[in-house]
Amino acid sequence: MRAIRAASAALLGVASFTLTTPTAVATDNQVTSPVFSVSPATVAPGGRVTLSASGCNTTATATSGVFDTVSIRLGTSTTAVVDSDARVGGQYSVQFNCPGQGTGSFNITIAGGRSTPTIGSTATTGTTTTATAPGAVRGGLGGSIAGLNAGQLAAGTALVVAAATATIFLVRRRAEGRRH
Repeated sequence: MRAIRAASAALLGVASFTLTTPTAVATDNQVTSPVFSVSPATVAPGGRVTLSASGCNTTATATSGVFDTVSIRLGTSTTAVVDSDARVGGQYSVQFNCPGQGTGSFNITIAGGRSTPTIGSTATTGTTTTATAPGAVRGGLGGSIAGLNAGQLAAGTALVVAAATATIFLVRRRAEGRRH
């Protein structure tokens, strides 16, 4: 009889623990943040810049005061010609837009002389923002990369211990009531 009580208490504890732990759902419909780039970062008036928006799931656009608005198709990059009357030494902002995924900006500098792209001159924006798409939960690494938070770990342990203690208390109290 005592084994039945212990087994039922153990099952009740496992059930309460299982029901209180969060479940993760992973989907293939993940929204990623696009990464925008401009190469070269310094260009002469009349020169060409290569624009890309990797990670964008649709056609992106890039606009600036020194070239016409250009479209960047999915999985490609495009070239824009800088206006020949751009002010030498000036910095111009390039605004990227990836519909539904985010925007970004990057500054290019206008240099004197002829523009020649150099290897390794690609720069990426630091102002990328993402928009949350409606739909399923995006599964991923979650907080497992950043390390352990001692406060959250202690709070979770306290909740599990409290649930187990309450379960044992209620099962024993119920069993004591049946003895009399």
